[in-house]
Amino acid sequence: MKVAAIHKHGDLDEIKIETWHDPEPGEGEVLIDIAACGLNYLDVFVLIGMPGLPVEMPRIPGGDIAGTVGAVGSGVSEDWVGKRVLLDPAVRKGRILGALGEDMNGGLCEKITIAEANLIPLPDDVTFEQAAALPIAYGTAHRMMLARGRVAKGELVMILGASGGVGTACVQIAKAAGATVIACASSQDKLDRLKALGADHLINYMEDDFSRAAWGISGKKGCDLIVNYTGGDSWVPSLRALGNFGRLVTCGATAGFDPKTDIRYIWRREVEIIGSNGWTREDLEALIEKTRSGAIVPVIDKVLPLAEAHEGFRLLRDREVFGKVIINP
Repeated sequence: MKVAAIHKHGDLDEIKIETWHDPEPGEGEVLIDIAACGLNYLDVFVLIGMPGLPVEMPRIPGGDIAGTVGAVGSGVSEDWVGKRVLLDPAVRKGRILGALGEDMNGGLCEKITIAEANLIPLPDDVTFEQAAALPIAYGTAHRMMLARGRVAKGELVMILGASGGVGTACVQIAKAAGATVIACASSQDKLDRLKALGADHLINYMEDDFSRAAWGISGKKGCDLIVNYTGGDSWVPSLRALGNFGRLVTCGATAGFDPKTDIRYIWRREVEIIGSNGWTREDLEALIEKTRSGAIVPVIDKVLPLAEAHEGFRLLRDREVFGKVIINP
């Protein structure tokens, strides 16, 4: 089978298109013929490397996988064969809970074996590309906004990095909850598309101080909820934009995981800093139903063949995407 593999951390030229042996399902496993695989910024981290987070090499990246069951191993019902499925990317390696594409080989290939427990039935009216947009980004956003961030009707919510996979999901989830949304992005084109998704206020953070702009939009009361998964230099300005009893929720640090902070805003305004890590199977099942009903529309920027996987990584790395990049193996 054809794969896009990484043999060592580095730049885009370390993504190699190769031929590997087809995998065979073991006991309790199924073989998936992959139809679509969504990329996430996690895949960029797998490529370039993260301090203190070693990745076993070679590694096939890509955690968001949709396809068809092609075969089953012992102990698995033959009824699965031919079924359309979405894979839950959460995997366990010993005592460690990790993700496909990072802790185990992922979906930038034609076939993969996975435990039966990771299968989620996929209805015919959700496309493989739509399904492959959901797990890591939309699943993370779903849990972050609802279970952790507790977004509520009438609240003012600001979303940094709103044009990415997690960001576009956050905008839709916040609007569905009845919140007023401030969306921040780096270009007018992205802001126009965010407005079409339902964002109420738009901030180009390349041209304006997003913290000052949000403070003005709020009538100098501050935001109720801020989504910040960038970290870095955006951290303290986010704290400044929170109102009394506001909540700042984070699920990552694409611009730096060790930012300077200012704890005065935390105690003076009695704000909450809330972490959110990943998704649950229930989040993914709910997202499939919301996609079927039209309550959530997975935003897909590009669909590329496996041979152009490096271009998908570049688009993510250089922040040139609006929504998700999908690879068709």
